[in-house]
Amino acid sequence: MTTPNLLVELFVEELPPKALQKLGDAFATVLSDQLKAQGLATAASVVTPFASPRRLAAHVTAVADKAADKAVQQKLMPVTVGLDASGNATPALLKKLQALGADVSNPAAAVAALKRAQDGKAEALFYDSVVPGATLQEGLQKALLEALAKLPIPKVMSYQLETDCELPGWTSVNFVRPAHGLVALHGGTVVPVKALGLTAGNSTTGHRFEAAVSPVVLQDADSYAATLKKDGAVIASFAERKAEIARQLTAAAAKVGNGARPIEDEALLDEVTALVERPNVVICQFEEQFLGVPQECLILTMKANQKYFPLLDAAGKLTNKFLVVSNISPEDTSFVTGGNERVVRPRLADAKFFFDQDRKKTLASRVEGLGKVVYHNKLGTQGERVERVRAIAKAIATQLGDAALMADADQAALLAKTDLVTDMVGEFPELQGIMGGYYALNDGLGETVAHAIEDHYKPRFAGDALPRNTAGVVVALADKLETLVGMFGIGNLPTGDRDPFALRRHALGVIRMLVEKDLSLDLNALLAGAVPAFGDKITDASAALADFIYDRLAGSLREQGYSAQEVDAVLALRPQRLALVEKQLAAVRAFAALPESPALAAANKRVGNILKKAEVEGAVDAHVNPDLLQEKAEQDLYAALQRFVPEANAQFDAGDYTASLQTLAVLRAPVDAFFDDVMVNAEQLDLRLNRQGLLKTLHEAMNRVADLSRLAA
Repeated sequence: MTTPNLLVELFVEELPPKALQKLGDAFATVLSDQLKAQGLATAASVVTPFASPRRLAAHVTAVADKAADKAVQQKLMPVTVGLDASGNATPALLKKLQALGADVSNPAAAVAALKRAQDGKAEALFYDSVVPGATLQEGLQKALLEALAKLPIPKVMSYQLETDCELPGWTSVNFVRPAHGLVALHGGTVVPVKALGLTAGNSTTGHRFEAAVSPVVLQDADSYAATLKKDGAVIASFAERKAEIARQLTAAAAKVGNGARPIEDEALLDEVTALVERPNVVICQFEEQFLGVPQECLILTMKANQKYFPLLDAAGKLTNKFLVVSNISPEDTSFVTGGNERVVRPRLADAKFFFDQDRKKTLASRVEGLGKVVYHNKLGTQGERVERVRAIAKAIATQLGDAALMADADQAALLAKTDLVTDMVGEFPELQGIMGGYYALNDGLGETVAHAIEDHYKPRFAGDALPRNTAGVVVALADKLETLVGMFGIGNLPTGDRDPFALRRHALGVIRMLVEKDLSLDLNALLAGAVPAFGDKITDASAALADFIYDRLAGSLREQGYSAQEVDAVLALRPQRLALVEKQLAAVRAFAALPESPALAAANKRVGNILKKAEVEGAVDAHVNPDLLQEKAEQDLYAALQRFVPEANAQFDAGDYTASLQTLAVLRAPVDAFFDDVMVNAEQLDLRLNRQGLLKTLHEAMNRVADLSRLAA
């Protein structure tokens, strides 16, 4: 006999769209987990979540009417406490048994039914009982209340329910939205559970306007989705609805022709999926005159304000067509099309007005206005910030290029923040940088400066493109360093999930530019060079900031597949040229694969410990007097160092780190022999210092690429 499936649905007023998918998944997951924990569902039971704008539901396979009874053994108390000297039950034992529901009318029989077993050092009494399994109604009631309590609700609202009693009155309910219906079907049988003032039944409500019947009566748990689609005109599954919208968007774009395609935006697709129950995509258009406005402005206003899908042509340029996902499917869609076109027109007109007004003033004329915009109460205005970015950019450009680069970077740094005081960015803050690039071209500043202004916020997020030209890289680095150095300098550091100034993202941006652009810049010099720009506004926190950046780098490298041990070995040396780190990691990985690696890593660890102890007494000099080498093993090690270290150093200096480490791998035998045959801490001072110097020479030679001791098991 098959075990019936279970369907639970909560019907509510419109749920917050950005949270809908999470709410649906959480409701289904907690509900099924609770049923499994009570033995009503098994590990093999499959849960399917449903979430539409007005409902959360879950379908769980193979749910039992009643959970199996469970045999339970419970420890009562030590024998010495439960039984007296004659072996009779003490009052404490009888009281405990009575509390557990055991029959104590015959104390001797009750004691005989108990088990005695060793519990640690003492013997204890144990009571065996059978706990009846929960019924489905009991278990589902508990699971439902738990699922509702654990919903990741962004904001709770309070509403009133009329009480079910003879006296008139109201009771207050707290939930994400007012709930109006509850369904609980086990197969075709209603499970009369209660929640939020509702009692479960077998009917729900379909689409507001297009349901064929109301209410929609569900025959059984398995027909839920099909019945709701047929009679209620609702696609209950979030995933199915999303796929249907994507299919319709593609089909509508194909109708437009000329290689048109809807803009790709997963977040927008998710949000629209959460806004409609029965999607119907229609094609709309706006006047071509608006295409003279930067397409980023038009795309943003259509997506953010109206939840439309702009259409791009084959070259990626915005067309004057856009797609609307409607929640109704009338035979004549002209009023839907006309209504949306009327709504979008004033939005686009506003964008055009802002663009036209902004271009009447040059970016240079706006620089003074930044002095009135507060950046941070401890770090001054945006105007002061611009001067700091210029100073840092100048220092970076001096190292990377010539006078032309310095001039371009300085002009871009001066003007990079001026679009913050334009009307367009005031309306759409997401366009900062982008609009600065357009306005720079309008001012005749040329592509180099315009691109540097547009790109100076990049990379804005993981996977974002880097600045296109060197001037853009210089200004982007300067901008991020100004933020990092300034915030660390006033002690405004990220804590836990809080990072209001996106310092983690800025650090990763600095790392990516240094690495992917292969910049010949030393990290410590970069940080130290940025500090003077702040004057006395901050304290120098370069050391803490460097640690922060190396931590971000370590995490990034581990995500790329390098082991924690490999990353630790390389970053322990605090490499200054971050662009070379991946080459060092590759060399370490190749070295670790050599048969000599484990012994040399262990020897390096031992050498490091010896030198640490020795340096407590005084600095150890990497100098060896060959005349003081008495033992053959130390003579052989010195000879091997003389022979192979110059070759390894030459390979290191040429950037061939893998070859450098492999050359040094031949030192395994003389190193092993040295530790077998030579007493480093000889009583004779000159011999001891000479042997320490030999080890220091070995240590420095072997740890240029990475701290090999970190590879030791």
